[in-house]
Order: sequence, then C-alpha cells, then structure tokens
Amino acid sequence: MGDNIGFIPLNEDFSESFTEKDLPKPLPVLALRNAVLFPAVVMPITVGREKSIKLIRESYSGSRLVGTVGQSDPKVEEPEYGDLYRVGTLARILKIFEMPDGAITVLLQGLQRFIIDDFVQKEPFFAAYIRMLVDSEPPKSDKDFGAIIGAVRDSISKMIKFASHLPPEASFAIRNIENHKLLINFVSANIEFENHSDRQVLLEIGDLKERALKLIELLSHEIQLMEIRNDIQQKVRSEMDQQQREYFLHQQIKTIQDELGNNPIDGEVERLAGKAASKKWPAYAKEMFDKELNKFEKMNPMGGEFSVQLNYLDILTDLPWDECSQDNIDLVRAKQVLDEDHFGLEEVKERILEYLSVIKLKGDLKSPIICLHGPPGVGKTSLGKSIARALERTFGRISLGGLHDEAEIRGHRRTYIGAMPGRIIQTINRCKTSNPVIILDEIDKVGSDFKGDPSSALLEVLDPEQNSTFRDNYLDMDYDLSRVMFITTANRVDTIHPALRDRMEMINLSGYISQEKMEIARRHLIPKVLEAHGMRPKQLVFEDSAIETIIDEYTQESGVRNLDKQIAKIVRNKAKTLAMGEKFKRKVSAPDAKKILGTPKIHKEKINSNNFVGVTTGLAWTEMGGEILFVEASLSPGKGNLVITGNLGDVMKESAMIALEYIKSHASGLNIDETLFEKKNVHIHVPEGAIPKDGPSAGITMITSIASIFTGRKVQKGIAMTGEITLRGKVLPVGGVKEKILAAKRAGVSTIILSADNKKNIEEIKQEYLEGLTFIYVETMKEVLDIALEK
Repeated sequence: MGDNIGFIPLNEDFSESFTEKDLPKPLPVLALRNAVLFPAVVMPITVGREKSIKLIRESYSGSRLVGTVGQSDPKVEEPEYGDLYRVGTLARILKIFEMPDGAITVLLQGLQRFIIDDFVQKEPFFAAYIRMLVDSEPPKSDKDFGAIIGAVRDSISKMIKFASHLPPEASFAIRNIENHKLLINFVSANIEFENHSDRQVLLEIGDLKERALKLIELLSHEIQLMEIRNDIQQKVRSEMDQQQREYFLHQQIKTIQDELGNNPIDGEVERLAGKAASKKWPAYAKEMFDKELNKFEKMNPMGGEFSVQLNYLDILTDLPWDECSQDNIDLVRAKQVLDEDHFGLEEVKERILEYLSVIKLKGDLKSPIICLHGPPGVGKTSLGKSIARALERTFGRISLGGLHDEAEIRGHRRTYIGAMPGRIIQTINRCKTSNPVIILDEIDKVGSDFKGDPSSALLEVLDPEQNSTFRDNYLDMDYDLSRVMFITTANRVDTIHPALRDRMEMINLSGYISQEKMEIARRHLIPKVLEAHGMRPKQLVFEDSAIETIIDEYTQESGVRNLDKQIAKIVRNKAKTLAMGEKFKRKVSAPDAKKILGTPKIHKEKINSNNFVGVTTGLAWTEMGGEILFVEASLSPGKGNLVITGNLGDVMKESAMIALEYIKSHASGLNIDETLFEKKNVHIHVPEGAIPKDGPSAGITMITSIASIFTGRKVQKGIAMTGEITLRGKVLPVGGVKEKILAAKRAGVSTIILSADNKKNIEEIKQEYLEGLTFIYVETMKEVLDIALEK
C-alpha cells in the first residue's frame, strides 16, 4: 500500500448507508502503510502487495466492503497481527484503476469506525471479527464547538500558505465543507503530520469535539515547524543572493584591476611566493604555506579575513625555521667575554663554562635549562647577554613577571580577532635565527587565573625532550625549539612551579662583597653611566673613597642596581654644572659624593648600637639578599604574659614561645629568679614593623634577647647569630648562609654564631667573602648563651 495521492472532496450529503447484514463475517482487513482513512472521506490508495491486491479484487466482486487499519511501523513489508492498530475504518470500494506496473489504485470511501475483536486469518489476506464504534457529536447549541471549527478552518488556511505539497484546490474544498464532522475527518485524513501516528491518535478519539481540539493542537505544531522552515529558507536564499552579488562584483573589480595592472592579490601572492622560494623550512611547513596561499588567492581584498590571512602568511615566511647562526664555542674566548662583562661571580662563570663545554662535546642542547637565581641587581640578565655574545648568537628577552594568560606563551588561535603568535615565536621571529639565546626573566613571578597557567605551558618549552615539537596555537603546526638556548632568571626559587623547577639546573648568584662592588663600579658602572650622560671617561673621575662612601653609606643591597642609581645621580649633577658653564671639579671625592647625595641612608653606628640589655643582632634572608635584624626584649609588671610585635609570621611567633619556655625550664642554670616569670610580662619586638617577617632562623636570637633581659647581662658587641631552636635547646641549621654573611660584612659584624651543621656551607664559600669574620659553631643553646652574653 502506498501514500494517498490527492484530495477528493466529498458531497456533504453523504450518509453512512449500510446495514450490519451487509458486513462480511469475518471482515477482510486491508493494512494501510502511510495513510489513515476516516469516516465520510474518499481517498485513493495505491495497492502493491499481493495479498492486498487479492483482497481488493475479491471484495470488489462481492460486497465491496473492507476494513482499513494502519500499520504501527510503515517500514514493515509483511506485517503480522501485532504490527496493526486495532481501531480502523470500514470502507466501501468505489472504483479500481489498473496501473501499468501491475499495481492497482483503489478509490475507498470511509463509512464508520470499528475496533477489531479478533483476527481469524492471515492468508490469503487478513480477516477479523469487528465491532462498530459510534462517534459522539456535540449538540448544535454548543457554541464552543462552533468556535473550535472556526479555529480548524483558520489553522488549515494558514497551513496551506506554507505547505508547498498542498494543492491550491485544497483551500477551496475546505471552505465549501459545511458538515463539521466531514471537515474534521477530511483535514485529519489529508494533512501530513510530523509523526505518522498522529492520524491514528485522531481516529481513536470517539468524541468529535475532543478530536477537533486535538486536531487544532497538531495543526498549530505543524504551522510552527513550517514557519521555522520558511524563515530558514528565506535567510538561505537571501544569503545566497548576497554572495552571488558579491561574487559578480568581485569579478568585475578583478577584471578592472587586471586591465589597470594593479591587482593587490596578485602582487601579494607574487611577493609571498618569492619569499617562500628561498626559504629553508620543513616539508610540513611548506605544505601548510602552499595550502594557505591557495586559499588567500581566492579571497576578497575588501573582506575582513584578507588581512588576517596575509598576516599569517607573512609570519610563516618571516620565521627562521631551519635558519641557524654558526656557534663559536671557543671556551677561552667565552671565559674572556664573561670576565669582561662581569667582575666576580667566579663560581657562576665556572658552571656556565662547564655547561658550554658539554654542549661543545655533545653537539646539541639537550641538557638542563639554566636558571640563574638570586637577589635583584646581581647581573642575572646581563649574564645571559654575555653567553649570547660568547657563542655569537642573537639574544632575545621575554619578561614573565605578572604573566597570567597561557595564550601569551602558546599564542591565540586564528579564529580570535587580533590573534597573534605567543611570545616564544615572536621572540624567535625578532631574532631571525632558530638558535638564539633567550632569557625568560622573572620566571618566579608567573601567575595563573581562569585564562590558564603559563607555568604549565612553559613545561613543554623548557623540556629538551618535548620542545622539538612545540605547537603554537597561532601557527597550528610544530616548531622546533630544541636549538634555542633558554636561560631563566628568578629572585625566589620556592615560588617556581615544582615541575618547572625540576627541568632546570639552578645556579645561585648570592651577591657581592664591598670590594667586588668597588671593582664593578670602576670597570662597568661608571663608564656606562658617563657614556649614557654624554660625558667622556677623562672628564669625570671617581676617587676610591667616593665609591666606598656610596657603597657603605648610601646602599645596602646584594646587587649593584642601587649603586648604579647613586652614581648616575652624581654624574647628572656634574653634567648640569658642566652644561651651565659653572666651575667644574673633575674629581669626585667622598665629601663631594655626600654633598650631592645628601644625608647618608645607612648608619653603621646605629647597627653597632645594640649596647642595651635585651637587644640582639640576628641575620635574615630576603628576596633582596641578606639583611640584619634586631630582636628587642623588655620586662614589665604583669602576670607572665608574652607579647610579640613587629609584624611577625606564625613561625617566628612559635620561635618566641619556644624561646621563653626554654628560658623558664633552665632558669636555675641561668641564675634567674623563677618568681619573675609570674610577676613580669615579656615583650618581644622586631623593629621595622611595616615589613612582614617570618622563618625559624631567628630562634637563637630570641632566646639570647630573653636571657639577656632576665639576667641583666648585655650581648657582646660585634656578635650576630642565626639558627633554629628546639624545646630541648638544640641549634638547627638554616639556609641562605652566604647572603647572611654578606649582610653581616656590610653591617660591620665581626663574629657570627651558627649551627655546627652549617659549617659545610661556610667551607664552600670563597675566602675573600669570609675575611674579617670569626665563625663560632654551636650545637646547644647553652653554648650560645655562654658565648653571647657578657660575664
């Protein structure tokens, strides 16, 4: 059985004229695959199945009455009893039409609904015992039903406007049907619903009013779908029209430009193809370029994507890919370059030369990435420049401080407006070689937020096993970074991502002693500052006493950055004097430096003025290098409370508590009256309260201050100390020893008390850093107090 093939309006005077005795028993049942016949409707049906053809021919020669039921699944070719609905329509065969292909088309007239009680045969065709169903019609006085019929007419009229498959005569036929039942059944039988089962649902509703309401619901749904389809078709048609219009206009513009000889695309294509012809690059990059260039040729110069595509092709052809500079791994020359550029830092230079030696012997760079860490101003970035100069490679620098967006490393995808490659690819593009020396500055200050974690992106960049296939999102292909020498710098190691730290070889630059700063100022800082201010070396000479005064009284740092600023301040003052034609003194003495720089900022007499009971000098490590700090203790009448001030962290507060408990438990050995602990409050203060302080290394300093205030014995002059303590009175080792020693030398300390376990750290430090210092190694707090407190 096929689909229904058209609308045949029925005379509304039709009546269900048949009698029960006319019905064959059992009734032949015709399975309809894609149609549902309703009472009072005439419908042509194409019959193709053998058993259906046999049924029609036998029935047509007999009573001409058949039962029609729908299939639950239209795809089933040979339905069983279970594939057929139980509610159907009794129909009369009006006429049979023979088709050329052997099928027949039969004109059926719906009479009345029925329900199948029982199937009695399947062959040669279906037959069943049925029971007739009577439709329940509302009374003529029901106004609601009249309104519902009006809604049905409106819905079907609207639907005909959108439905291309409905013939124009359908609207005429529907307008001329006055019988309400006929109208409802006619529309239900002939409208194509989204679900084929919707017609069956309508047929099974016995109440005519309910059937009409359900029909309106289904029609409304179909109208909405048709409106959406119509809108989409209109938009597509409009877009196609616009595209065709633009295409014809572009063709005309291209023809005009060809006539004038100034087609911009041809010029750009020729330029890019010329750059690509002489390019050394991998096969996959060449393939990608050819593909993108072919796409570019077909673009509209006035379109938004034209400039984006042109920029991408320019970057592809500008990148150095397989172009590398020739390394000059002459270790003697490298040592000479490092010595010329940096004074001191012998241990660091030695490690860099060892690193270059491995590269020379091995022939590639698959060795750990160098991380130069230390306080500001010690020459970390300039060391990277020196390495590039020694190898005769180009140099690039990427500042990572405050970086939060992962796309800054990997680049943005070209789908974004304003997309560009990441900083790594941009820097290589500027360097014009694929093997530059690149400094990744301030790697410890990389952040992370909702835009991603740049530290995780750097894992691939700094891993020699992975960076040969680094994929930048903008390029959308691999770029070999294995030939790039990456050198990172940091002030603090603990804030670097652990996995990132694991990929790097750490080289510590702890700082300079005063003698080294003197040499750096003479050799590097003063000549550089004079040149920057337009003065010749012979025009202005700094006496040693002036440099020493600047270092000791105006700077207190591990590096030389502040020293550089103070020298620049003096040179600017002299440059002004020279430019104004005033009396110019060629030499800068210590008094001249003080006059220009003003009141000294560092006072050594203040550092050595801990000549008070309860005041002890300690040593601390900071990002800026080593520092000295004072711990002050005082007693006041009270109930034995401990007060701690000075913006201290939890660890330092705990150290203070441990210190007090130790003193309480050893009071008799220190000749302290134990009743004082209940009558006096102890106040511990660390000056410079605006600066946060934390860490365990001030433990022995706190115990010494508390012991001093309870015993009334001062701490001996020139002594500083550092070490962690335990409740048992053990002194534990601490870190940052070299930085603390430099701070002690700057402060004029002569004796340093340390844990015995720190002795190995002292032995690793060069002798010139230790000159003028005496080290006392201790294991217990009793030793510390015996040494530190005056007798």
